[in-house]
Parts: sequence; structure tokens; C-alpha cells
Amino acid sequence: MSETRAEKKTLARAQIRALLTHADGWIATGFGSGLVPRAPGTAGSLVALVPWWFALRYLPVAWYVVVLLLAFALGVWACGVAGRRLGVDDHRALVWDEFVGQWLALCVAPAGWPWLVAGFVLFRLFDVWKPWPIRLADARVHGGLGVMLDDVLAAIYALIVMQVAAALLR
Repeated sequence: MSETRAEKKTLARAQIRALLTHADGWIATGFGSGLVPRAPGTAGSLVALVPWWFALRYLPVAWYVVVLLLAFALGVWACGVAGRRLGVDDHRALVWDEFVGQWLALCVAPAGWPWLVAGFVLFRLFDVWKPWPIRLADARVHGGLGVMLDDVLAAIYALIVMQVAAALLR
């Protein structure tokens, strides 16, 4: 995996075709949202809000957690296979981790669009900033699990901040 930073950012048409001709590629790229040329992580997080808004937020917490666990496992598999196909463990086009992270950050969010915006912003902030131990996990854990783990940790930070803010604003 000795690709340069520029090579890691840009996918050739053949690589895009290789991703989108397999289910794992569709899932790993967040149904293609990770293929946008600028800020694919942000695009993936924005697209993840659609199923959250229309379905996930209405689930009882227990079912929500089941969906998160299944989506995480699916992501470990899909991002692992797609990453091997690309020859890059954590290519920026692989954004299923943003979906799961965004959903986790909003897991028990209070109702209302301000909380949706706060969850989105906080998750993106922690995902980009990568405070300890996120940066450590990002550097040391590879493959599909590595792709997924750092975003789950960022989501936990966002979830905690959201819950503290909600408690303080009651």
C-alpha cells in the first residue's frame, strides 16, 4: 500500500467501475456518495442523514443498536473487501464508516433539527480532528475494522457532547 497521497485521493475510471460492479463497493462508498471529488466524508455523512431522518430516528433504542451493530459488521466486511480491491486500506471514497458514525452520533439525540445539525457538526469535527484515542486507532488498526473503528470513536465523542449539552439545556 505504497500509494502517494495524491493517488489515494483520485480514483481511475477502472477503479470506480471495479467498486460499483460489486455490492461491497456500493456499500463501502455509501451508495456512491464517497465518489464525489471534494469532501467525500462530509458527503457520506450528509447522505447518511436521509435514512436516519426517514427511518432510524423512529426505532426504539434496542432496535437502533441492533441496526448499528449490523451496519458496523457490514461496513467491516464491505470496506475491507473494497479497500483490498483498491489497494488502499482506508481510501477516502470508502464512506460507510461515516454512515455508521453519523447514525451512532445521533442515536439518542433529542428531537428537532437543531440537534440533527449539532450531531452532524460534532461528528464531522471529531472525525477530522481525531483526538486521542481516535488518532491512535486510525494509525494502528487496518483493514475494514480500521476503516470503521476511528469513526465509531469519533461518534462516541460526538454522542457524549450531545448528551451533556442536552442535559445542560433541560
